[in-house]
Amino acid sequence: MQTAAALWRISPELVLTMDADLGVPVDSYVNGSQTWFTGEPVLEWRLHPVKGYSPPPGLSPYDLWEIVVGSLERGADPAAIPLGSETRALTDLWDGLECFPAYGDELEPATLADRVREVLARAPDACGLVDHEAVGNEWEQTQGAVSIVDLLASQLGMTTT
Repeated sequence: MQTAAALWRISPELVLTMDADLGVPVDSYVNGSQTWFTGEPVLEWRLHPVKGYSPPPGLSPYDLWEIVVGSLERGADPAAIPLGSETRALTDLWDGLECFPAYGDELEPATLADRVREVLARAPDACGLVDHEAVGNEWEQTQGAVSIVDLLASQLGMTTT
């Protein structure tokens, strides 16, 4: 089954826009994902980790977002964000943001594109139909050794990294 999805590549500007427009994630996961929900029908916003993600030692998944945002707001170099006992680049944490209708709701890609622009003050890099089941299966079969964002980008006709 294909689902409408909007996709953004990670950047410091995207992270700061997300913080301003979406706020603190409603859930944070050990695998690096961060999640928000907005509107009706509900949209799920998911910040996807890089392939092979490992959490920074000593940091809770719930602390990661706030530490990264705080560092970027203070002007930290996005290539060298202090995270506990180590320093990482923003691009070593997350690949990008995906937004899609939650709970199996159906939206046309053009409708989703309009909705995401109303919520996030930034147009998506791509919007279209994706097969989440195929993406999830590949990610699970490789134990996270593939980029979810690259898999989605490929389905959306974007250049992958």
